[in-house]
Amino acid sequence: MNVDRQLGKHPATPSLAACVIVLSALSLAACSKPAEKPASQVVAKVNKQELTVHQINYLLEQQRGLRPEQTETARKQALERLIDQELALQKAAEIELDRDPRVMQQTEAARREVIARAYFERVGDGAGKPTDAQVQKYYADNPALFAERRVYQFQEWFVEVGAEQADAVRAKAQSSKVMSEFTDFLRARNLRFEFNQAIRTPEQLPLNSLAGFAKMNEGEIMIHSKPTGLQVIALVSAHREPVELAKVKPVIEQFLMNEQKARIINDDLKALRAAAAIRYGSGFGDAVDGAASQPAAAKQP
Repeated sequence: MNVDRQLGKHPATPSLAACVIVLSALSLAACSKPAEKPASQVVAKVNKQELTVHQINYLLEQQRGLRPEQTETARKQALERLIDQELALQKAAEIELDRDPRVMQQTEAARREVIARAYFERVGDGAGKPTDAQVQKYYADNPALFAERRVYQFQEWFVEVGAEQADAVRAKAQSSKVMSEFTDFLRARNLRFEFNQAIRTPEQLPLNSLAGFAKMNEGEIMIHSKPTGLQVIALVSAHREPVELAKVKPVIEQFLMNEQKARIINDDLKALRAAAAIRYGSGFGDAVDGAASQPAAAKQP
C-alpha cells in the first residue's frame, strides 16, 4: 500500500499509459511472482512535504545513552517533533518569515557554523590512536589525577569586592583561624558574597590548579582573583581514592586523541591563515593581531 493511500489521500485519475502498465502487470502475475516493493523511507507527510526515516535517525543519534527499550518511544516522539517543526516551517514560509532579515542572518550563521565544524572534524580525523607508552606516560605524569587521586571537601566563598578592599579580604581569609571568622568579617563589611560547600573529585577541578590542590592540607586555603572579586577556597577534608591505569586507559586514550585533534586543527588553521589575504577593518586589527581562532581544548580525563 503506498503512502498516499495510508495517509488518506485519493489517488489521481490514472492515465491511458498507466492503465496499460497495470494490465501488463496483471497478465504476468500468472507466470511469475511479483517483485517485492522496497521499504518506503517516508514515515509521514505534512501536507505535501515528506518526512523520512533518515530525519528520525538523525534526531535519535543526538540522544546519548538511549537504551534499546526506549527506542520505539523515542522514534515516535522524534516524528511528532518533526511534524511540529514542519508545520512551523510551512507557516513561516507562508507569511514570508524566512525572508525576515534577522532570520536570514541567523540561518546564514548556522550554515557557516555547521559547515566549518564539519571541516574541522574532517581535519581532526587525521589523529591517530595514542600508543601504550603515551598513555602510561600521561598516567605517570599526573599522579594527582590517578595514582595519588584524592577526593576533596571544600568550603567556597565568592566575594564581590573592588580592588581597594581586595587586599583586606585576602589578608583576613589567610589569617582566620576558623572560617566562620571570615564569614563574620564579610558580613560586618557589608560585602556581597555567596557561600558553598562541595565535594569535588580531581577531574572536576581545573587541570592547571590541580597540583596546588594536591599539596593542600586540611584547613589551608587557596585564593583566586575573579573579574568581580575573589574566590576563597578552604579545604575541609580529603581522602585518597587512587585509580589503576587499566581502569582509566580508555579515558586517557580519548583525552590524548582529542588533544592531538586540537593540535592538528590549530596547525591547519595557522596554515590557512598564512596562505590567505586577510585585511582587518578599522578598529579590529589591533584587537586580534596575531590571535588566530583556537579550537576547543581537550577536556581533562
